[in-house]
Amino acid sequence: MEHPRITQTPGVMGGKPCIKGTRIPVDVLVDYIASGETIAEVLLGYPDISEEDVKAALAYAADHIRTNGFVAV
Repeated sequence: MEHPRITQTPGVMGGKPCIKGTRIPVDVLVDYIASGETIAEVLLGYPDISEEDVKAALAYAADHIRTNGFVAV
């Protein structure tokens, strides 16, 4: 599955997948949603991204788990 809103660049945020054009890692957004914050609340803290960016981060995370399996930490 393609994720055009997500980029992964070596040397940027340790190579973590981020919202395109930002240094906002996917895992940070997923953590906020998992902790119970709404997308609207997340956007208050990150005004440079959109609701579609947050949804893209969630889709990327779901696709990553589906493709690579779940890794317990």
